[in-house]
Amino acid sequence: MGLVRNNVPPARRTGRAQSRPAHRRIGTPRAGTCAAIARAHAHACVGRCHHLAPPVTVSPYELLGGDAGVRALVDRFYDEMDAAPAAASIRAMHPADLASSREKLWLFLCGWLGGPPRYVERFGHPRLRARHLPFTIGGDERDQWMACMRTALATCVDDAQLRASLDQALAQLADHMRNRVE
Repeated sequence: MGLVRNNVPPARRTGRAQSRPAHRRIGTPRAGTCAAIARAHAHACVGRCHHLAPPVTVSPYELLGGDAGVRALVDRFYDEMDAAPAAASIRAMHPADLASSREKLWLFLCGWLGGPPRYVERFGHPRLRARHLPFTIGGDERDQWMACMRTALATCVDDAQLRASLDQALAQLADHMRNRVE
């Protein structure tokens, strides 16, 4: 049969453009990220649901409370960045007025967490690493960003399993932004 790539056999890949699987489409969250968070949360709920009920996958976006929950997380994150002396170097990378930064992070996180792809609809593909290349980001900056995000998660996410899953996924994302050799 040949090498199957992106769930499409070779015979179907030739002659015309193929649509990508949903998890590979530009602007959709990586399947592993949101699905892993939802699976971890569902695993923590085992035994609480009727055994005949079909499995229900709820996105992290929904688990956070949709738009309002993601907005609260973003606002708490930037409030912490603005107030914490330990976050001074990453705060200096942002404009004096954080309104546009808050809005862009909210738009991005809504889609990244499995909700509406608002950032993509407005700005196109996030290209996060490329958009952050003008800023020097090393381990210290990553750690400052994560400290602010962990404070926001602790304040806004009551479910410990969801909080841990989000922390892990966001830590990987923050680590990917590093562009300074240390």
